[in-house]
Amino acid sequence: MASIFTRIIQGEIPGHKLAEDDRFFAFLDISPLREGHALVVPKREVDHLFDLEREELSGIMVFAKEVARKIKAVVPCSRIGISVIGLEVPHAHIHLVPIDTLGDMDFTKPRVKFTTEEFAALAERIRNA
Repeated sequence: MASIFTRIIQGEIPGHKLAEDDRFFAFLDISPLREGHALVVPKREVDHLFDLEREELSGIMVFAKEVARKIKAVVPCSRIGISVIGLEVPHAHIHLVPIDTLGDMDFTKPRVKFTTEEFAALAERIRNA
């Protein structure tokens, strides 16, 4: 069965796309730590990040770098934090989170809520950055 991320990539369920190429896809996290929290995933469904082929592993970081640059251009923050946890969904993914303090990367904190319209507007601003 396809992962929820594969279903978002294929358009079966809604997602707020930020960037895409032939190998990778980035979209806003539906349950973000902060505004601009995004996920970067390979299109090829692989459970663990370190099970990606060498070229994919380096490629996803280069792809994530461009997404992070766009997020930082739109969302006020000191930097973009990066985290790989891999427990939530069996599909390799990288979290990109706008941060000002170490506590901003605390995944045990309550998540912020946005409307569909707010997510869509933010995604458009990031895509256009």
